[in-house]
Amino acid sequence: MNPSILTILVLYYSRHGATRKLAEYIGQGIDSVPGCEARLRTVPAVSTVAEASAPAIPLEGAPYVELEDLADCAGLALGSPTRFGNMASAMKYFLDGTAADWVNGTLAGKPAVVFTSTGSLHGGQEATLLSMMIPLLHHGMLVMGLPYTHPELMNTASGGSPYGATHWAGVDGKRALTEDERVLAVALGRRLAEAAVKLHGMR
Repeated sequence: MNPSILTILVLYYSRHGATRKLAEYIGQGIDSVPGCEARLRTVPAVSTVAEASAPAIPLEGAPYVELEDLADCAGLALGSPTRFGNMASAMKYFLDGTAADWVNGTLAGKPAVVFTSTGSLHGGQEATLLSMMIPLLHHGMLVMGLPYTHPELMNTASGGSPYGATHWAGVDGKRALTEDERVLAVALGRRLAEAAVKLHGMR
């Protein structure tokens, strides 16, 4: 790892790929900021069957997150699909296991953003974003959203929120991101990386 490069963790759970696509665009925004690089990571699914377990390596997408990723990162983008206006259980399960990092202040003072994808246009996007902000605030992170200087927030007929990047994936999860959703996701990643750069005194 290059010590002069700030690593920004993009941590997500995605079942059908829509939240993963948002994460990739956020990563593009992070990578567009000199001195920053995105590290995409995911969490394993939580099974309702006690005997079931996820493979040691995901079949596709980003590697599973490790607690060291939290220590290494200079900022965090946290993403999950909406589950009845809340984050998915897989993400909640991971966050519930970060008590030692909470006690040690591993994430304290680092900037953070959140993002989500839903099956319906008004499927609890902002409630889900707020649910993900709560543990980040407990960790002492500096939680940010998207300002209305982005005209897409006023004009979008799809996803997009001042609380974070969002996507309307459709009931089958196959709706492609609109241009407004893409632009706002990239902008969120860039905003997060720029904040990390400023907090590290690199500009």
